[in-house]
Formats: sequence, C-alpha cells, structure tokens
Amino acid sequence: MTGGCRLIWTLACGFLLAAVAVAQEGSPAPSPAPLAPPKAKIQPVTDDLHGHKIVDNYRWLEDAGSPETQEFVRQELAYTRGILDPLPGREKILERLQQLALVGTIGAPQLGGKYYFYTRREGTQNQPLLLVREGVHGADRPLVDVNQMAADGTVALDWWYPSDDGKYVAYGTSHSGSEESTLYLIETATGKLLGDTIERTRFSSVAWKKDNSGFYYTRHPRKGEVPAGEEVYHVKIFYHPLGGDPAKDTLIFGEGLPAQDIPGVQLSDDDDRWLLITVFEGWTKTEMYLQDLQAGTPPVALTSGKNFRYSGEIVQGKLYITTNEDAPRYRVFVVGAAQAKRDNWKEIIPESDAVLENLSIFGGMLFAQYEKNASSQLERFDLEGKPLGGVRLPALGTAAGIGGRWDRKEMFFGFQSFTIPASVYQVDLPSGQTSLWDRVQAPIDPSAYDVKQVWFSSKDGTKIPMFVFHKKGLELNGKNPTLLTGYGGFNISLTPSFSAARYLWLEHGGVFAVANLRGGAEFGEDWHRAGMLDKKQNVFDDFIAAAEFLISDQITDKDHLAIQGGSNGGLLVGAALTERPDLFRAVVCQVPLLDMLRYQHFQIAKLWIPEYGSADDPKQFEWLYAYSPYQHVKPGTDYPAILFMTAESDTRVDPMHAKKMAAIMQAQAGNGQSRDRPILLRIESKAGHGAGKPLAKQIEEGVDVYSFLFWQLGVTP
Repeated sequence: MTGGCRLIWTLACGFLLAAVAVAQEGSPAPSPAPLAPPKAKIQPVTDDLHGHKIVDNYRWLEDAGSPETQEFVRQELAYTRGILDPLPGREKILERLQQLALVGTIGAPQLGGKYYFYTRREGTQNQPLLLVREGVHGADRPLVDVNQMAADGTVALDWWYPSDDGKYVAYGTSHSGSEESTLYLIETATGKLLGDTIERTRFSSVAWKKDNSGFYYTRHPRKGEVPAGEEVYHVKIFYHPLGGDPAKDTLIFGEGLPAQDIPGVQLSDDDDRWLLITVFEGWTKTEMYLQDLQAGTPPVALTSGKNFRYSGEIVQGKLYITTNEDAPRYRVFVVGAAQAKRDNWKEIIPESDAVLENLSIFGGMLFAQYEKNASSQLERFDLEGKPLGGVRLPALGTAAGIGGRWDRKEMFFGFQSFTIPASVYQVDLPSGQTSLWDRVQAPIDPSAYDVKQVWFSSKDGTKIPMFVFHKKGLELNGKNPTLLTGYGGFNISLTPSFSAARYLWLEHGGVFAVANLRGGAEFGEDWHRAGMLDKKQNVFDDFIAAAEFLISDQITDKDHLAIQGGSNGGLLVGAALTERPDLFRAVVCQVPLLDMLRYQHFQIAKLWIPEYGSADDPKQFEWLYAYSPYQHVKPGTDYPAILFMTAESDTRVDPMHAKKMAAIMQAQAGNGQSRDRPILLRIESKAGHGAGKPLAKQIEEGVDVYSFLFWQLGVTP
C-alpha cells in the first residue's frame, strides 16, 4: 500500500543471473577440474533447543571470513565450473541470451512540476538510467547514470524521490548488490550534484517540503550508536535542511520503537501541514501516526495496535486510509486530518471480491489498483467513493509503478504480461481513456505462445491457481521439459510478468509454470496468513501439488520436471526437494533460506520473524524444525540435481545457508558425489540478493542456469 514500508524481494520468479570465469588468451592453463566435490570437514556443534539435541556439523561455514570457509568456497567453485563449463551448447545459449538481453526495461514516470522522471535500460546497458523529460512529449535526458560509476556495472540505483516541483531529486546508490544506499541530491535543470550526502539510507523513505527547503527521510544508525550487529535495524526519521550537515539533522520519530520496526514518511499532498508516519511491524501489521506540523504538536497514534495493515494519503485536509481491518481484501476510509481518531473514520470503498493493492489520489479522484485471480484491474472513484468506471488494460497482466499527482488530470501506469514486454500507458483521468506513452521493443510474437490459468487441489483440498505458458501448438505428451516456480510468502503476488531470458526455454519446447501459492497476496490477507508461521507447510503442500498436477495432466513427468525459486522461494524449493526428492529431476535454489533454526541470527533476518517465527520460541521452534530443509537431509537418499546459488555481498539472506546445505548434501545424499546428477554450489562475487545486478552478470549466470537445466532435462541447445 502507498505509504507502507515494503522490504520485499521483487525478483521472485525471474532468473537471477551472474558471472562465469572465462580463460583469457595468454593466461595460465587452468588446473584440472576436480572429479568430486570437496569433502567439507565435520566439526559438530550441539545445541539443546527446547529439549531437542540439534547437531550441526557445518556451523563453521557460517564464518565467511575464515580461511577454512574461503578455501571450501574456492574448492566448491572449482568443482562447479568443472561440471558446468564443459556442458554442450553453452556458446549457443550465451549467444541467444545476449540477443534477448537487448530487450530493455522501462518504468512509469513520476511527476514533479514540469518534469517527468522515469527509469529505462536499453541495449547492453548494465543498469537502468534515471531519465527526465521536460513536458510529457519532450526529449529524454539522462539525469543519473550509474553505468558511469563502475566499469563492471556493479553500482546500482536503489531508489529516487523527486521534489514536488521537480527541481531536485534525492536518490540512493549502492555497490556490489549490497543495497547499502548512500543518499545524494541532484539539481534537475543542470544535472549538478549538491553537497548533501547522507550514508546509511538503505530502503530510505523521503518526503520533500513543498518549498524545497529540506526533506524528511529515514536512516539507519552508525556503528556505536546501537549494540554491535544491530546497525541494520533501529531505523528512525530525521529532517534534513538543504545544505545542512547530516550529522546535525533533527530526529523526528523512532526513539523507543522496537528495533525491528521500520517507519516510513509522507507529507500531505497539497501542503506541508501533515506528516504521516507509517510504521512497518512485519508483513501483517502497520501502525499510523499523524503529526500536525503547523501546530508543532507531537505525532499522534491513529491505529490501535491491532494486527492489521494501514496506509494513507492526505490531500485538502482529509486522510484516506486503505486497510485490511476486518476486511481481508482491503477497504478504504476517509477522515478529517484534524479529527483523525479511529472513531471518526468513514468507510467509502467497501471490500470487494478483488484485492485492493494500492490507492492513490490523482486529479481530484481516487485511483485504485486491484488484483483478481492474480491479474490487475484499475478502477476510478470520486473522493466520496462513488465508482467512476475502470481503466481498460491491454490484456490480462500486471499493472505497476503508478505515477501521478493530486492536482493533475493525467496519470501513468506500467504494464506487462507473460507475452507483453514492459510498456507505459498514460490515462486521461476524467474520461479514463488510455494511450501508449512508451514501450520497450522485443522481437517476440505474443501470438506464438499460449498462456492459460489452471486450478488444482492442494493436499487439504484448497483450490490453487497456476499459470502455464508454452509455445502455441506444442504437443503436451507427458514428457515436456517443464520449469515450475513459486514464492508463497510475505504477501507477495506472482502475477504475469515479462522475462526475455525465459524465451530461451520456451523456444526449445519448454513449459513454464507459475503457481500462486498460499502465503502470497493473490487473494487477500487470509490467503497470506494461510501460508505463514505455523501454516507454512501449506505453501510446500501447494507447490508439491502443483508438480503432481503437471504430471497427472500429462504435461511432464518426474524426469522432465525442474523447480526454481529464490529467497523465500529458495526455502520453498529447499523444502520441496527434501520432502519429495522423487518428484523432480533438477532444482535451481537461489539465495535461499535453508537453516530455519538459525536464520534469525544473520543479516536483516529478524525482520522476518513475524512471517516465519523464531526457533528461540519453544512453540515456534516446533513448526520450524518440522520443515527446515537443512535439518531434513536424509543420508543415502537420491536427490535431484541441484544448483545452489548465492552471492557474497547478499545482505538479506546470508550465503551460509547455501554453503551449509551444499556441504551436508554432498556428504550425505546418495548422489552427493555424482557427476551425472550433481549437487553444485555457485557463489557470485560483487553481487547481492539480486536487486541491481548488472546485465553482464545476468547473462553469464543465465548461461549456467540454462545449460544446467537443458542438460538435466534432456533439452538440446
């Protein structure tokens, strides 16, 4: 919801691609490839957790900086390269991925005064540029080009916020996929950088004052301000006057908040009177506070501590609130900002059969983004909640990146589907008429592919939808190479999205399947809560049922079925391969969580305790221990071929998960030493969880992913 803090991983169903070592002319001859994976030393550590003796033989791999861990990684990478590099067809795969990579990306513009700001990547650019147009049909001009900041493309543009009149833009960049942003200011007209530079602004929320005299923003603490290791938490709101010393910025809000609570900040759209603070307390709860800056009074709590989500927009003295309070698919209230206590809220848009994802105020009306059966819908309402009609979308797909202003009669939205690449549409708000504003070009004929949505029953009888996508006219003979993906967590929907690299798979007769599992947002908060905490096993059951459906529906069989997932999706495929190793031929497990008894001790993972629980709690330990993949590797079992993938700069999910899982499986799995069905570990340098990964690394990692899948599923490149 607009105004809420969303620390979500949005690359759930795309391939995360990275670097291949290539011998240069004149370099020393490579060492012979190892014939077997390294034998990681066994150094048991025993924990007594709530009466259970838990033995961890590879705890030492959690120390990334130790010489022993680094030597293990070196040997693992040598073994992985020895398996992947000789695979047939890698040159053809590389050539096609390079062609497909020319399909760029584009985002919907955000408006500031006479300026239109948006991001775009074209051709061989590693990273998107922040472009600006003066006037809706003006010429594009690069404003921030991070490609010029690192020859290898490993500086990323993390976020950006134009001021109200567009005179300035605050933006954040980070290095090597770390997402550890530094805030910079740039003047739009001249492209001149201002002297204001603020560090520790990861995932920052920024709200500009209308006169450009300064802005409110969120910042993490520096070392020494909080207990060691907690610098990733304790986010607070500060005010920065333009040209001032960031060390002297005024603390506005956050003192006394629990360490893992994350505040976000907004100013009322039409003036600087009201400061709206939304505090993110996990994926089921937010709290809202409102401060009257004109009166100079402290922020006042608007919500009551209930386990619901709230977000808001303020314009002309009224607060419009979107919430799932007693409405799992969300509804909208309005209240005067000066009398914003809960008792005064008035419902104006009731809950419907679609999920209300976002509400914005554009052109004197309410603009609502809905999701129904995992596809987008856009609707218009007046400020009293009266329906004004929908906005027609090009096809069933995903609308995202909505941009506009409260006082302008135009707005923009991005759109894509499985067969339609990223496009941006302009909407005339009074009429609801849309027109194409810009798009990326893709040498792909959408009519050559079939996309259908199917429904199947999970273990407990719940009906689950899944998109199935392949070449038109493909004979489904029960042996089609099929790649199944899912996510199932953190209130994230897997809606139709365009991935150019995916067409390499489709062009070779592959079937692509996306399962909309419980734990996501596809059907509202009830759907989310049915796949979290003690109900997390539902997600794995849904995914396994999706695989069984693909087999029973004569699309594929267990020898031609692969699964892929990243982050929470990496946990998903980790649980699936340990619970049903007989069901899959190959697994791509990316930046995964796998040791669920210890995940909360690393990086930013305490933020995820509201979603998963913590093994420190006796009750929560029981359900985590029941499925944690690392603790469920069964000695002597033949597992699918597995490609574990992680990155050394990942500051979300610690690489220790993939390292420990590879070590235990190589030691204990029946096929742990197999070169025909191997267990591989790939660790990327100068890369993180996936956001901001340069195109060159994406292409090269794609070669590894697809050559592995083609090999295992019998596809000729």
